[in-house]
Amino acid sequence: MARDIKITSITATHFDYQIADLALEEQLGFDTVYKKGGRLSASGGLLSIETSAGISGTTSGGIDSRTAQYLLGRNPLDREIIWHDLKRSRRVQDGTPPGAVDIALWDFAGKLYDAPIYELLGGGWRKKLPAYASTYHGDENGGLATPDDFAQFALRCKQEYGYPAFKIHGWVNGPIDREVAAVLAIRAVVGDDMDLLLDPAGCFPTFEDVLKVGRACDEARYMWYEDPFRGGGFSRFAHAKLRELIKTPMLMGEHVRGLEAKADTITAGATDFVRANAQADGGITGVMKIAALAESHGLDVELHGGSLPHRHIMATLRNANYYELGLVHPLVGDTKPAVYSERCWLDELDSVDENGCVEVPEGPGLGVEFDREWIEDHKTGETVYE
Repeated sequence: MARDIKITSITATHFDYQIADLALEEQLGFDTVYKKGGRLSASGGLLSIETSAGISGTTSGGIDSRTAQYLLGRNPLDREIIWHDLKRSRRVQDGTPPGAVDIALWDFAGKLYDAPIYELLGGGWRKKLPAYASTYHGDENGGLATPDDFAQFALRCKQEYGYPAFKIHGWVNGPIDREVAAVLAIRAVVGDDMDLLLDPAGCFPTFEDVLKVGRACDEARYMWYEDPFRGGGFSRFAHAKLRELIKTPMLMGEHVRGLEAKADTITAGATDFVRANAQADGGITGVMKIAALAESHGLDVELHGGSLPHRHIMATLRNANYYELGLVHPLVGDTKPAVYSERCWLDELDSVDENGCVEVPEGPGLGVEFDREWIEDHKTGETVYE
């Protein structure tokens, strides 16, 4: 009986890996940029929730001890109850349930019922998801160092890989005139039949800079302008004010977590597209709530970052446009941990088909096998709760 299933143990596996020709931007040390000969150290994890049914739910991510102790003995099918309990437990942090836990529980349910997650969510509107190439930040090291570097990379993404859209992450604390030049240069090179997106990631210091770049986006007919303000874009007032002065639609919400905060962002008139992220916004359950919220206001929801959960979610959404495939760079090869058995699931630059689309997994749950040998080779530790 499904009602008798219990969570019996939880395993968090930790691993490290390195990425060639990348480094942290030297001025602030927060953002990742191209650097020939560099080696960027990165870490990751795998969360596995074991059950009395002999079926586990597994996804990328980790878990804290308090959450793990709460889950032990619970029915893994009680996702909604678990979601609200964990939401309250994190009210001091950000009020958002741990995304990895919710995703692992959905993976378990898919395996239990022998169905991919997108079917459990209501079935797929589409099995091929149009993607945009989402770049690393501009650098001063000969990678994406000039407006023409970005323009030529956009053209390559269009012509060589078939991407229908391209998103630039510009320079951190760089000259604003160079940012404006890049916005205009990309459109001039790729023509009118490619959607262009801009994400400054909060790196512009003044409202005048934000406005100047926004007006360049107007001139170049960008699809959206994303989180340009310092501090993560938390000011609804600033975004609403900017929307009065430019024509380009705003996308806000990458750093504003949770259902209620997204609702406040919409009702304040601070955004045109609504951001959602399964890891940061409460898992698949949280994102589906946000997608319904956006739909109820006549808005589209755009998923932040690529992942297997996002492929399943986007397959079920009417009101979503593009899958974010990133981050990518013209001079950097593999940048993702090779945790899956097939390359097409890793979100590398060449993970799209000839039309710039990614596939939706068809196996049970998340639908993709993990590369256990790679994980074991890169494992640095393991934490077991039982």
